[in-house]
Parts: sequence; C-alpha cells; structure tokens
Amino acid sequence: MNTHGPNLLIVGTGAMACLFSARFAAAGFEVTHLGTWKEGLKALDEGGVRLAEANGYESTYPVKVARDPGDCKEAHIALVLVKSWQTARVAQQLNDCLHPQGVALTLQNGLGNDTILAQTLGSERVALGVTTTGATLLSPGRVKPVGNGVIMLGDHPRLKPFIYHLTSAGFRVEVVENTSSLVWGKLVVNSAINPLTALLKVNNGTLIERSDARDLLARLGLETAAVARAHLISLPYADPVQFVEGVVLQTAENCSSMLSDILRGRQTEVDAINGAVVRSGEKIGVPTPINWTVWKLIKSLENVSKDEVILKNEQLVRV
Repeated sequence: MNTHGPNLLIVGTGAMACLFSARFAAAGFEVTHLGTWKEGLKALDEGGVRLAEANGYESTYPVKVARDPGDCKEAHIALVLVKSWQTARVAQQLNDCLHPQGVALTLQNGLGNDTILAQTLGSERVALGVTTTGATLLSPGRVKPVGNGVIMLGDHPRLKPFIYHLTSAGFRVEVVENTSSLVWGKLVVNSAINPLTALLKVNNGTLIERSDARDLLARLGLETAAVARAHLISLPYADPVQFVEGVVLQTAENCSSMLSDILRGRQTEVDAINGAVVRSGEKIGVPTPINWTVWKLIKSLENVSKDEVILKNEQLVRV
C-alpha cells in the first residue's frame, strides 16, 4: 500500500463511491468506506471493490469497511459521495471521525451540500468540487466506469494531498477559483439529464437519439442556465446545450443515479437538483416551468411504493 500521506475515507457505497475506491486502490492507496447500506458494506467487506472495465476485464481490490464513525477515527481526507438528502447525517458522522486539520471534499450532485457540511464541520474542513465522470453500479461493490470526465475543484488550502491522490489514481483534475460557477455548471447538466432518464426509463444516450427528448433536454438546460445568469453566476462553458449534449455522449451507456433510485424504489436527489432550480428561480423572479414539472413528476414516482410496482422490460408497470 502507498505510504505517502494519509489513507482515504470514502463516505458512501454507491456507484461513484465504488468507482473512486477502485481507482484509488489500484493506485496503491488504502481505502476505507463509511456507509449504511448493508448489502454494499457486506460486499465490500467480503469481496473487495470490483471494477468491470468496458473491455470485459475485471479487477478486484481489498478495501476496509467502517459501519460506525468510531471505526475510522482521525481521518485526514474524506470524499463525500452520498445522496444529497443524506448529507446532514454524514456531516454528524464526519464530525466524530474527521481530524481537526482534515478536509471533507464533496463531489455530490445538487445545491447546498457544502453548506450543510460546513454548518457542522466548519468551512475550513469542507472543500467543494464537481465531476462529469460517470459510473454504473452493476451489483453491490461492483462498478462499471462510464465516461472519463474531469474533476473540477475549488481552491482550498487543505486539498493539495487530495489532488495528489486523484491524479495518482488517473483522474483529470482542474482547480478553479469560482466554485459557484462549478456547482451551477454541474446543476445545468444534472437538471437536464437525470429527471428525463428517470421519467423515460432510458440510459443517457437515448436522450440524444429521440428528437422530443433531445428538445426537452435542451430546454431544461437553458432554463437552469437562465436562473444561474439571473444570479450573476458565470457558467464554466459558453453553450449550455452543447455542453449538456457533450456529457450525454460521453456517458451514453450510463444509467443515471436518479433512474437507478426510481427503479429501486428509493428517494431521489430531485429536491436538491430540479427543486433547487425552482426555488432559486422563485427568489429572483425567473420562471422555471419545465424544472417544476419534472420535479413534481419525479416526486410522484417517489411516492409509489416498491410493493405497487414491478420492473418489466426496463419499465415501471403499475400492478
């Protein structure tokens, strides 16, 4: 194992958490997962994290598992990759195990995760970033990378060791000054792709192949970009539609996290994505009817219990 610098704590056991875990472990770093998903923790504990490459080759790497913050005390570097609605709970867990001089980096979807973390941990122990890297969880502890995106980080004095870890693991990293631009740039992407894939029950690439879906994709992206501009936020790209479609093409085979949540009968992050766009628009008087519509449609699907639906031919069918 790598002996240069502290070990890595990854908070979460889903697709992105397993992807980062596998890449870090492959680079020789010790990795510990802190989570609550019993099946995921069991798979990681017993069989390690498994990385299934597109060429059919599969690698397995041993990782440590922590079911309680007490099992990972004095963590210097923590990567937060849980759903946005779990952030407040994770903040309390990290407050029990993150070193006073440590840093928690959030690469989560949605608005406000860094603020929630900072309310408990303090702003000096929280760093913000976004990534366009994609991943699909094939089974607990087994992940397939989808699209080789970039990780963009806000400037933070405690992030230097983290940047070393990320680049050593093969990730492309960029450091930028304007973190609001980062978050809203990712929000434009998430607000367009995630709800449409969840509603249509399709992978990302299908949104480009269907003309009506592609039109909705563009309109959602433009609507979210309009809210950002009204808040005087400069996006990290000139053309929102072109950028969103580019991400779709890069992650064409990916099953979005929101689609995965709907198919599994789980709570989604739509409140922190499309719901956040609507609330931000209301504050400044920018109408967001398309974001509002998909937000409410996804919330309606969330309210359908797992006992009321069956998965058949990749569609949800009411029994």
